[in-house]
Amino acid sequence: MPNGILPLYKPRGLTSFDCVAKIRKLYHTRKVGHSGTLDPSVDGVLPICLGDATKVVQFLVASGKQYQGSITLGFATTTEDLDGDEIAREPITKPFSSSEIDQALAAMTGEITQIPPMFSAVKVNGRRLYDYARHGETVERPKRQITIERFEQRQVTTYNAEQQTQTIYFTVACSKGTYVRTLAVDVGKQLGVPAVMSDLTRLKSGGFTLDETVTFEQIEAAVTAGTEAELLAPIEMALTAYPQVALTDELWSHVKNGAWLLPEEGQQPNPDANTIVAFTYQDRIKCLYSYRTDSQRYKPLKMFSVD
Repeated sequence: MPNGILPLYKPRGLTSFDCVAKIRKLYHTRKVGHSGTLDPSVDGVLPICLGDATKVVQFLVASGKQYQGSITLGFATTTEDLDGDEIAREPITKPFSSSEIDQALAAMTGEITQIPPMFSAVKVNGRRLYDYARHGETVERPKRQITIERFEQRQVTTYNAEQQTQTIYFTVACSKGTYVRTLAVDVGKQLGVPAVMSDLTRLKSGGFTLDETVTFEQIEAAVTAGTEAELLAPIEMALTAYPQVALTDELWSHVKNGAWLLPEEGQQPNPDANTIVAFTYQDRIKCLYSYRTDSQRYKPLKMFSVD
């Protein structure tokens, strides 16, 4: 069975689930999962986990993301992107200056509260928000705290005098759970006009960048050549944020049976409830352990292989 992480380039027009289905067929395995949904109209980095690597999906999802795209000022839609129906329009008769746009983007950086859009997969009372939206129902949406590390213009803004709209071109680095569509709408609110996300590409996710991705065409060619396994990155790629500690033969014999470990065996100074260690054996990460302050021991968090 194939095991590893495939840094897929997701093309526009496919859902993330469509991509998973195609990978299952190409690699002849059911054990496939993706790390972070991309809307059909968005392209870019979509890490796909196969085999044992599905155990690290949560860690890939937890990593920060980077995007580039555009925001069009002057109208708004039901979905906050160009796929929805127009619900508001206000002509931009005088384009905003670059400094005014910079101020609006800067106001959206740091830790902020975001309300997910109605057309999203967030669940409320057991139903997806998009299900409420499609039935014309409204429901109170949960607020979430996100972090915007960087949000800035990547090229000069453009003004369409005929349509009386203005387009902002941006790059953003953000935490998991961020809806960039909603960021676009909120930039409009900062400027006092309706806005919509008009283009988006994910540049980085799960530690993989756009230039490291592979296309479906490349995967199909590799399958024909029998080299598809060479496209998979090791599980370790998802776990670079955690310190690694090599296990002795004796410790490995205990760890593979789920034994708890002493603080000194984790080799971390002053461990606390946030301390997670990746234990290796024979140069491969075998498991993650988290520190428990109540017992002052490291407890198994995730086992990857006991071979």
